[in-house]
Amino acid sequence: MVTEQSVDIRGRRQRWLEAGAGWPVVLLHAFPLSADMWRPQLERIPDGWRFIAPDLLGFGPVQDLSSSSGGRITMEDYARGVGDFLDGLEIDTAIIGGLSMGGYVTFAMFRLAPERFTGAILADTRAEADTAEGRAGRAKMRDVLAERGAAAIADQMVPKLLSEGARRDQPDLVAWVRRTIEAQPAAALEGALAAMMGRPDSRADLRRMKVPTLVIVGEADEITPPEVATEMQQRLTRAQLVTIPGAGHLSNLEAPDAFSRALDDFLLAHI
Repeated sequence: MVTEQSVDIRGRRQRWLEAGAGWPVVLLHAFPLSADMWRPQLERIPDGWRFIAPDLLGFGPVQDLSSSSGGRITMEDYARGVGDFLDGLEIDTAIIGGLSMGGYVTFAMFRLAPERFTGAILADTRAEADTAEGRAGRAKMRDVLAERGAAAIADQMVPKLLSEGARRDQPDLVAWVRRTIEAQPAAALEGALAAMMGRPDSRADLRRMKVPTLVIVGEADEITPPEVATEMQQRLTRAQLVTIPGAGHLSNLEAPDAFSRALDDFLLAHI
């Protein structure tokens, strides 16, 4: 059973979803969504595991940006927020990972506290910093957000996040992704765009990640395509790569059964 909980952590209200019992697996969500994107995985957990999916700073129903640094959020702020949350739950070590921006936060957490990791999950993400073109695109998105709000971000992001097949054949998923984006406050979206623009290159961190790592990617992911995942897997010391047939960037939502099987196999075989 998936439970929704919240607690005050260092004066900030933190919401998270949780299911199962056993060794903790921390799942960090993508931009511009919330912890709810992990519900398909929390609904089918192998025995002996505890899945925990927190909202990142400012996202989700409990929208609190009070832990940001001087009003500007960095990937390190997101990482420290997750670290404080785990401290509050008295979790010292865990398997930690995320999808897309959740992967960027995972890299930041590893730089700050590598000792917390007993394993890692890097799903539909990349280690490289934004290119000049990528930063320009995010800056333009910030302008659109300021002018037209979260609905305009949904207009831009849904075709990128979901494959053509999902947009054609999964109307309920398309509607859910759109609603979830539109529910996020403009401040959270703006802060995340700035944090992604300013994040450092994490490729050097890949060589330092000695823990078992699952790299997973949707076959039809156009934002972080399979060749990006392959490059990450080749730089990692103890990594396996799984490609989800037909899935786009939100591979865990488009193909939840295939994604969960890959995650289950990784947990049972490598940890």
